[in-house]
Amino acid sequence: MEFSERTIKIIIDEAKCEGCTTHACVEACKKYSRGILVLKDGKPAVVDSPDNLARKGTECLACEYECWFRGNSAITIEVPIEGLAEYRAKHGTA
Repeated sequence: MEFSERTIKIIIDEAKCEGCTTHACVEACKKYSRGILVLKDGKPAVVDSPDNLARKGTECLACEYECWFRGNSAITIEVPIEGLAEYRAKHGTA
C-alpha cells in the first residue's frame, strides 16, 4: 500500500505487517500526527480520500521510525527534494 501526504509518499510493505503485534505505526500516528493511519484487519490502513490526506498530512515521519524501532520495518517514507539530483551530480556525490 502507498499513499501521499503534502510532499511525501508513504509506502507500507503489508507482507511485513503480518504477525506484527505492536502496531507501533498506528499508535505513533495517533500520538504525533493526526491519526491518518488506522488499524484494519490487523494492518495499518488509511480511510481518508487523497485530498484529505494531502490536507491533513503533517509529514511527521513518526510512523516510519516507530515501525523500524518497535515494529517489523514495513514502512518507508520517500521525501523528494527538488534539485537534489542536480546538486549531487554537481558535487560528485551522485
